[in-house]
Amino acid sequence: MTPPAVVWTPELLGYRLSDTHPLDPIRLDLTMRLATGLGVLDGIEPLAPEPAPDDQIERVHEPSYLAAVKSAPEAHFPVGHGLGTPDNPIFFGMHEASALVCGGSLLAAREIAGGRVNRAVNIAGGLHHAMASAAAGFCVYNDCAVAISWLLDHGFDRIAYLDTDVHHGDGVQAAFQHDPRVLTISIHQHPMTLWPGTGWPGEVGEGDAAGTSVNLALPPGTRDGAWLRAFHAVVPSLLTAFRPSILVTQCGVDTHYEDPLAELNLTVDGHRAIYRALRELAETTAGGKWLALGGGGYSLFRTVPRSWTHLLATVLDRDVDVDRSIPADWIAHTAGLTGVPVPTTMGEGGSVEFESWGSGGDPVDPAVMETRRAVFPLHGLDPDDPRD
Repeated sequence: MTPPAVVWTPELLGYRLSDTHPLDPIRLDLTMRLATGLGVLDGIEPLAPEPAPDDQIERVHEPSYLAAVKSAPEAHFPVGHGLGTPDNPIFFGMHEASALVCGGSLLAAREIAGGRVNRAVNIAGGLHHAMASAAAGFCVYNDCAVAISWLLDHGFDRIAYLDTDVHHGDGVQAAFQHDPRVLTISIHQHPMTLWPGTGWPGEVGEGDAAGTSVNLALPPGTRDGAWLRAFHAVVPSLLTAFRPSILVTQCGVDTHYEDPLAELNLTVDGHRAIYRALRELAETTAGGKWLALGGGGYSLFRTVPRSWTHLLATVLDRDVDVDRSIPADWIAHTAGLTGVPVPTTMGEGGSVEFESWGSGGDPVDPAVMETRRAVFPLHGLDPDDPRD
């Protein structure tokens, strides 16, 4: 059997917004180094993408916006479109670097659509905040939405997009909130407490697409078990009812308790459990087809490399035990880059045990009920029945 596709080239490190920006591509380099050192990528030849052409990016972005992105680095006047802000500073090669990220997600989508693989992963992707005519939240082009749009035109008539980033997947929701063929599910910190302030349970999609935007907003402080309890109370039932032909996931790891930009309390062990749940759902609800993308994550040295190594390992069916020691050469290399202590094992002792929704009580249960009551009836499901 052909192994899943891993999309990667060091050129993806060129998506560097500034020298001090929290979205530092060092997290990608350290992930690939760690995955290689642990043998996760043994025998895997990564696929190097080409930049996405303009007509593919324009599936979800306005031509005037592309023109602004291209001209911004040499413009001597404000170009607007959310460019030139602290979140989205202008940098040289911005269009080319952003188009390459899109090209990576398109390449992953093409590998699946062409029948060469059932699974593909692009850890450099997941730039889910970019809007049709504006950059937002560190995202210039929305590679997630571009790949989904392409898949819709190449044999996939029902696509489920599941976003586990701590921030609401607003750009992808906005791109497809009128399209009943795309189910977007975002599990994020409550919008009252975190940017972008959207992703309320009442945002359910528009017109014929009512019910295909799903938002599960969790309280700050949510830990692994509670996160997983909420996930399993909402996601499997909706995917089973929707019957997607492919599962696309944005796997941001800024849900971690050490992440500097948010306030959920997951561990690397929790992230590993999430990826294993995604893999199972892809198998049971989407015919095994799974396109996995990266996303946020700003604990650059301690969290992202471990969590996304677990993502790569899960996609490749090469699961890494949480007690596995990290190679000494990776530790030495990483220690030379940072003043923070470097982890030595692939886990943190996080508890991923949880009681199923409907038994006992948990602080996430009100959030679960808000989401179930908002969208479950639109899929023929009973929001009050734990069996649904």
